[in-house]
Order: sequence, then structure tokens, then C-alpha cells
Amino acid sequence: MAVSKPDLEDFSVYSHLSDDELLQIAVERSLSDKYIHPGSSSSSSSSSSSSSMLSALAPEPRHKSPDQSEHLLQVPPSQIPQPPHFQNCANPPTALSQFLYKASKRNKDLVPHCSNKVKIVLTQYFLVLLWFREFSHLQSIIINGDTKALIDLVRQGSSSLMEPNDEGWIALHEAAYYGQLQCIRILVRADPSSVNKCTLKKETALLLAVYQGEVSCVEFLLKHGANVNAANKERETPLFAACENPNKDIVNLLLMNGAQVNLTCSQGGSALHEACRCGCPKLCQMLLDCGADLKTKNIYNIQPLFVAAQQGQTEVLQLLAKRGADINGQAGDGASPLYEACKNGHILAVQILLDLKADPNRATKSGLLPLHVAVKNNHHGIMLLLIPVTSRVKIRTCGISPLHIAAEKNRNEIMEQLIKSGFDVNTELSDERSRMYEDRRRTALYFSVYNGNLEAVEMLLQAGANPNLDTFNPLLIAVRLAWMDIAELLVKYGADVNAQIFTMPSSFPSAILLSMESPPILKLLLDNGCDARLCFDCTYGLKPHPVIAPSRHPIEELRYCEAISGSSISRISGPIISMLLDYVGHVQLCSRLLKILDSQSDWETIKLKAFPPHPLMQLCRLKIRHHLGIQRLRLLHTLPLPVPLIRFLRYDMQTSLT
Repeated sequence: MAVSKPDLEDFSVYSHLSDDELLQIAVERSLSDKYIHPGSSSSSSSSSSSSSMLSALAPEPRHKSPDQSEHLLQVPPSQIPQPPHFQNCANPPTALSQFLYKASKRNKDLVPHCSNKVKIVLTQYFLVLLWFREFSHLQSIIINGDTKALIDLVRQGSSSLMEPNDEGWIALHEAAYYGQLQCIRILVRADPSSVNKCTLKKETALLLAVYQGEVSCVEFLLKHGANVNAANKERETPLFAACENPNKDIVNLLLMNGAQVNLTCSQGGSALHEACRCGCPKLCQMLLDCGADLKTKNIYNIQPLFVAAQQGQTEVLQLLAKRGADINGQAGDGASPLYEACKNGHILAVQILLDLKADPNRATKSGLLPLHVAVKNNHHGIMLLLIPVTSRVKIRTCGISPLHIAAEKNRNEIMEQLIKSGFDVNTELSDERSRMYEDRRRTALYFSVYNGNLEAVEMLLQAGANPNLDTFNPLLIAVRLAWMDIAELLVKYGADVNAQIFTMPSSFPSAILLSMESPPILKLLLDNGCDARLCFDCTYGLKPHPVIAPSRHPIEELRYCEAISGSSISRISGPIISMLLDYVGHVQLCSRLLKILDSQSDWETIKLKAFPPHPLMQLCRLKIRHHLGIQRLRLLHTLPLPVPLIRFLRYDMQTSLT
């Protein structure tokens, strides 16, 4: 007998699970379900709802419209379960609905590093799952604020009021969490000793009420003996929670009842850290007036002012500075508040910090300055603020110029501004930073060529960039990738057409090796002085050549006849040899090249080009080009010669002197 598969959308099967288990299932389901486009059809409304919620987890398209990310999160109202309506609820909407749409402190350890998009998906999915779970009779009474039923349980001496669930929660915790003040009154009066009972996570009713922002509940619990400094397992106190979820009234209540302002959580953060993160100057003022320490550091060596700068909280920055905070206090990685504000694009915070005399030349442990990170993250306005106050000497000691970063990240507008501001386009990476790249790159020009950024390459060359500073010549990249426009620019500005690959020695220019599959690139190189004679310099001559080994030792020099014998270019090897012969005079074809030309009958005429006698015009052209030299070949068009002669010297093959 066939066993039917369980209906995964039958939510009644989840009714016996705890909240943590439900959220874990939501995570697993969200990450395992396949993406279905919101516009596609579905066989059931439930699966349509699930696919709409999970669409936010799909990889974003390479070219998306500006509002597409928002569209992915817009679930049709009909597909989102609406909050329940409790007829006898004392203060609708209940804390349950708040719990479903806010980050739950009870479950925060399950998704501590999720993106906002994933959190929205999990919240929506969890909403559907939790909707159909069955609450216990006591939970239902508390959620609905049914004081009459709760009083009946108290009179009956029901043991369920003090029996902890699997998470260590008793009835008072539930009442505090769901913000049911009348229920809290009944439970505390029935058992005053329960006010400081803790869950398994060491959460008291006071802490739960603070997290939910229930001012009246907090006030009542404090009046009835709640420990104002009782912390949970993460050492978060009620004051810390009230600043993490900013609530001025609750903070004031806690401070009036003796809350200690400098207690820290397991991460080393204080209440002041949280108030700075949220950008609440009034809370910060209250904490400072009660003795909050401006120099408290968390486990990352971060002080409160650093947090304010990180979040761009300008009012808080000004307040802390007036109270004596360290404007240049660095985190464990050496980042300063100014660096952090620059990294996150908070231009107003940057301006305020600079006005407060923050040091723009204080580097991180990785050697980067605020200017570097502003360029990296494309914060143009911040870069303009930093250029006048950043020391060029300090930049040189960092071993990397902002131009390098702009080139690597294709920040063309920023690059243009840096050049206008006088940054040297030929500044090289330090040896230490150059070794971070396998090709040992050094210049901004190399980064731009590597990225295929024609506009940036032209900008750098026009500003005086030297195309021959890198160990691996940028021209070889353009040649290998057949980027004709970039190769032409590099050659025009003096790139070495005879450059070699230092890891692959050869008896002929490496550029010829890399351009054999692109005749137009090869011709460009030869026209501009690439030495073709070296391709015919073979030590074996007409003697038999040894068999080409499958793998060569790196230091063995590669000969051209070996390179062109490869099967991948055998179909075009004849025309390539023919082109090379146009740029040489008297040369001898070795036995291997002759064998290649003999492989196809229509290549027979190519061999004749190598044999004397050679046309006098060809010999004269070669002699003139030799005397001019590579550098002056680019100036042929300036010579006072007839146009047809110049074209002939430049190998314009469609032009004849006759």
C-alpha cells in the first residue's frame, strides 16, 4: 500500500513544536525551497504565498532596475496572513502581533547574521507556521488578557502558573512578554517571589517587558521588587535592552530605580554604545548625566563615539565630543571614527569629525587611510573633503595610492578628480602590496588594462602614465585578450612591443606568442617595431629538431618554431609566417617551419618569400625603419615625405608606390 506524502503546508503538524523549533524549520524551509518567480502560476495558494515570500532569496540579476529589490519583497496583501482578532484582548494589537513582525529576543541567537531580506522572509514564513500552532490554555488566557479566567486559576491554586515550560518560562514571563499589565498584577500579587524568576536564558519578567517596550509593565515590576540590574545569559541588562530598543521613558524609570550605567554585555558593549548606535542624543545625555563612561571599549576595542561615527549619528557625535570623548580612538583593527564614517558614506559625520580636528592621516593596521576607503566605496563627496587634508607623504608610506584603488574598482570619475588634484599616475605599489597579486602588478594603469577599462586607460596615459613600469607589461594583457583599442593606445604611448613574460622565457617577443590567433593585433605590433627577425633565429636550422617535450622546464627558452607547431593554430600558421616574412630581410626557414609550410599546397608560395633575391623596395623599407628606431616609428606621419611613401613605410598594404 502506497504511503502518501505529508502535506508540508498543513500547519497543524507543527502545533506541538516550540518557538525555537518552528523558527529552525522556517530557516531550513526557506533555504531549501526553490525560487519561483512571483509572476508564475502555482497549483495552490499556499505554495504561491511561500514562493512569493522566498523570492527575496533568489540571486539578483546582473542588471536590475533600481526598484527591483523592493519589488521582490512586496508580497501581495492577500498572501500575507493578517494579525488575529482577540475579542477579549485588553490592549489590542497584542504583543503577539508585535512579536511576529519584530525581531524576537527569544530566538535572536538563531539568525544573528541574517541580512534584512532574509529576516523578512523568515519572519513571514514563521508567521504562517506560528499562526496555526495551538497555544496552551494558560497562554491563550494571557494573550487574550482574560483576567477573570486567570483569577479563577489563582484561586484554584493551579500548578500551571509556576510550572516552567521547555524554555523555563512561567506565566509571569508570558504576561510580561505579551504586555498584559492586569495579568502581571494578578500573578505578582499571587506570588511576589516570582518577580525575579528567570527563564533558561536568565531572562526576568522585567527584561522581557523592557524588550517589548511595555512602560506600564516595567513600572509595576520595578515597584514590586524586580531586580533592575538582572542580566540574561548574554549579560544584557534591562538598561542595555531599553537603549538597544530606544525607549526614553523606560530608560528614565530604570535609572531612577538604580540601574548601573556601565555594566557591559558579553560583547563588551554598554548601554551608551547602544544609545549611540540608535542615534538617541537624549538617551546619551541621560546616561552621561548618570555617570556613563565615554571610554568603555567592547571586545573590538570600540568606544561609544566610534559607534556614533559608524552609524553617522551627527548629534550624538557632537554631544560626546563636548563631553570629552576621544575623537581619534581607534578600534582593534586600527580604524578611527573618521575612517569608519568615511567607509560608510556618512558625509555629514565626516565633516563634523574634521571640524572637531579628527586626524585624517591615521592609518588602520592594514595601512589604509580614510581617503583610501572613501575611494574604495565610491564616496565622491567625502573624497573631496579628504584630499586637501590628507598628507601625500603619509600616502606614500602606506604603499598604495588612492589611484590604485580607483583603477581597481573602475571609479573613473574619482580617478579623474585624483589626477586633477595632482596624484602621481606612476606611483607604484610597495613590494609588500605587489606580492599580494600573482602577476606582481604595480601601477594604476595595469589595474585599468586588466579590467578592460578603455576610458581609464586613456585617462591615465594622457596624464603621463608610463606603460612599461610593471614586471608583466600591460600590453601583453591587451594582446592576449585581443583588446585592439587598448593595445593601440598602449602602443601609441610607448608600450614595449618586444616585452617578455618573465615566467615564460622565449627567444622571440612574448607579444608575438600571445597574438598569433589575432592577425590584426600581430600586425599592429609588427607595424610598430616588434622584432620579427627573432622568430626565425633557430639553432637547429635545417637539421632535424628534437621532439617537443609535453612539459618544459620553466627556465628553458621557447623557440618560435616550437610555439607555432601547436595544433590549435595549425590552420593559420602559414599566413602568420607569411606576415612575419614581410617584416624581415634575408632569413633562413628552419626544417620545422618548412615542414609546416609543406603541410598545405597553397602555402608553397610562402616559402619563396624567404628565399633571395628580395625586392629592393622591401629592403629599403626595412633599412629606413631600422634607422628610425622603434620610438621614432610612431612619428613617421610627421616626416616631410609624400603621403604614399609614408603609407608604404607604415605597411599600409592597400597602398602601392606605383
